[in-house]
Amino acid sequence: MLKNYFTIAWRNILRNKVNSGINITGLAIGIACVILIVLYITDELGFDRSFSKVNRIYQVNLDANFGGQQFYTSGTPPPVGVAMQKEYPEIKAYTRMYALGTQVVSSDVNNTKQNNFTERRIFGVDSNYLQIFDYAVKQGNANACLQKGHSIVITAEMAKRYFGNDDAIGKTLLLDQYKEPFTVTAVLQTPPEQSTFRFDMLIPMVDCRMVKQFTWSWVWGQVNTYVLLNDNIKDIPATVAALDKKFPAMVKVQAAAAFKRIGQPLDELIKKGGKWDFHLQPFTDVHLHSANIGTSYITLGDIKYVYIFAAIALFIIILACVNFMNLSTAQSATRAKEVGIRKVLGSIRGQLIRQFLTEAMLYSIISVIVALALVLLLIPAFNQLSGKQIAFGNILHNGIWLFIILLTIVTGLLAGSYPAFYLTSFNPISVLKGVGLFKKGASQLMRNGLVVFQFGVSIALIICTIVVFQQLQYAQNKDLGLKKDNVIVIPNMEKMQSNREETFRQQLTGMPGAVNASISSDVPGVAFNGFTDFYIPVPSDPSEHLSKDITLTSMVTDEYLVPSLKMQLLKGRNFSKDYNDSTSVIVNETTVKQVGWKNPIGKYLVYPGGDGQKFKVIGVVKDFNVQSLRTTVTPFALFYVSSKTNQLNTSFVIMNVHTTNMPGMMKGLESKWKSFLPGVPFEYSFLDKDYEALYRADERMGSVFGVFTFFSILVACLGLFGLSIYTAERRTKEIGVRKVLGASVQGIVSLLSTEFIKLVCIASLVAFPVAWWAMHAWLQDFAYRISLQLWVFVTAGLLALLIALCTISYQAIKAAMANPVKSLRTE
Repeated sequence: MLKNYFTIAWRNILRNKVNSGINITGLAIGIACVILIVLYITDELGFDRSFSKVNRIYQVNLDANFGGQQFYTSGTPPPVGVAMQKEYPEIKAYTRMYALGTQVVSSDVNNTKQNNFTERRIFGVDSNYLQIFDYAVKQGNANACLQKGHSIVITAEMAKRYFGNDDAIGKTLLLDQYKEPFTVTAVLQTPPEQSTFRFDMLIPMVDCRMVKQFTWSWVWGQVNTYVLLNDNIKDIPATVAALDKKFPAMVKVQAAAAFKRIGQPLDELIKKGGKWDFHLQPFTDVHLHSANIGTSYITLGDIKYVYIFAAIALFIIILACVNFMNLSTAQSATRAKEVGIRKVLGSIRGQLIRQFLTEAMLYSIISVIVALALVLLLIPAFNQLSGKQIAFGNILHNGIWLFIILLTIVTGLLAGSYPAFYLTSFNPISVLKGVGLFKKGASQLMRNGLVVFQFGVSIALIICTIVVFQQLQYAQNKDLGLKKDNVIVIPNMEKMQSNREETFRQQLTGMPGAVNASISSDVPGVAFNGFTDFYIPVPSDPSEHLSKDITLTSMVTDEYLVPSLKMQLLKGRNFSKDYNDSTSVIVNETTVKQVGWKNPIGKYLVYPGGDGQKFKVIGVVKDFNVQSLRTTVTPFALFYVSSKTNQLNTSFVIMNVHTTNMPGMMKGLESKWKSFLPGVPFEYSFLDKDYEALYRADERMGSVFGVFTFFSILVACLGLFGLSIYTAERRTKEIGVRKVLGASVQGIVSLLSTEFIKLVCIASLVAFPVAWWAMHAWLQDFAYRISLQLWVFVTAGLLALLIALCTISYQAIKAAMANPVKSLRTE
């Protein structure tokens, strides 16, 4: 019997090639989109799952309100892990990571530097790091490789880069900030792409000078701390919640001396409404649940995007199934007679339902085969859009193959259910007489409802796509308070001897096309790290009511930064060699407002961490954004290069140029760089591109969103085309009568189109509030954002209407131009 069902189903597919082609195309596109989205979601959910102890690893986050600034970050002080393991038996071990910044690394062969490369993914880690995060080791012993100072662990990729096919174990590498070479003690397999941590080299934490210098500090939050819970804990979530409640008591005892040392007693901080709390976050949540956590990770995703794409996948497959229903209904006149004859010949309704479901299942199977071919074809472009490296072979892993089988079955049942139960419900006598076939009522309401759903989803997606790109365009074009076009950024200036930095800068400014150049400890944009510390405003007199403290993010620079980036100096003056500015500071507008100064020029800020050093405010610059528009402008300060305020290991040239020969300019810059630092590779970036990189994840999301919007519209149009066929078929006699009575082609086309225009308008009314809610929620992630404008919604509705009219116009014109005599004979 089953074989007979499939035989008849296959004959029906071949008999109706056009409708079958449309059915298969719609289903295949929908299924292909779903498979791509599932591959994306599976990749996102699979991050950091390769570690054997991952369910017991937790990241320590800092929740603070300090100096009037509230922040939540993964950066923690060095002593936190030590204190937690000592205080709480629930914590078995801790390990830490510290980013060393940029290092020029070379292989040390015969005492000559060879194979020089600039490396940015070098971390200092505790000796037990590879025991907690058990990466696959290619060579060496994970338990012993980081026990001794000046050891270094590298990935297989780095071993190939520096030593070729030679055995790397026992060989040495030179890091430019260290006098002694590091000995390679282990080689790791290249870490999987689904890793939050992306590193190339690891050295022992004991070799990290800055961490050793701040082992006392509970404020210097430049270390990432991870704890491993004991394996005998039964209820881990309850234990973690209990630990979170205990941490404030630990901080009160352990951190008191450190806060007193910087001039801010912890008790006073808490009394003023401040806080310095620590919380544990499951390591498996770090990749997707860190949107509101300050972090230096560059591989983070966002759980919201996972939910969004999952919803899109659901809607697209439903749209594809709706198409099948509409196209099946369009053939109802022919298929209903078939049902009537088979009922008269003795077929029972159950057999007919199984026949239709089998036919739908066959469509589904064929569509899945076509969909898999589409996925194979589209996956390279999808990877480029999404920034992923998903292989087609991933379909065979993580249960995706089982999902595809279930998707095939569910799609077949869902797509075939309506025609199966609808067409088999006809009375055979009425069908054979040709009456009662197209009744108005529930069936028509359902078909119209499906069209409204299809175009409602499409219109909502169009609106969301427009808003996403509007916000990205706004972010890239907004006045940031500084110049970013034609600004070249050259890193690694810290490699140069300090007495040669100014000479190098002067030579750059003398180049044709150079406007100005500055040397700064940091640079706005994607590379910005900044130095955040605590300061105390000094009142001029007892009656002046000022903020008792303030947290400032700062950078150390020279007198050329303000003109190079065309910052607007609102009050006071810039740094100058004509003054002793080693104790001077320039602040932004937000600092002035938060402190409460009416006239800030000449006022003082005390830095308790620097033995009570006073800094005099000499200027106020207009607020400028050093990071993405997701964050508000915070209190910011510029310190003069002679102040030696911050001990940072980075230095940049920020160069403003005006030239039509940019390749020639870059060639000249590289030549000068090599004359000063021949052993350091020349690197550069453009400031506007650095800012664009801040929104790369959003751009990728917008691009993927746009692609799936296109496919959803295409699928919806196939469904509308099917319904237009059904409508023209149902109204064949009416069209013939109207033409005999003198109706024009234009009038008939208008008649057939009006019904669909109404449905699209209703879909717009349904889609508008849904899209507004979704985009309003998404825009809340940006501190500076566009407002949702009416024209976006109107444009999306009109675009959907135009697409609908184009879709149905062919069938409407064809029906209107048909010979009325033939139309009447069909009855």
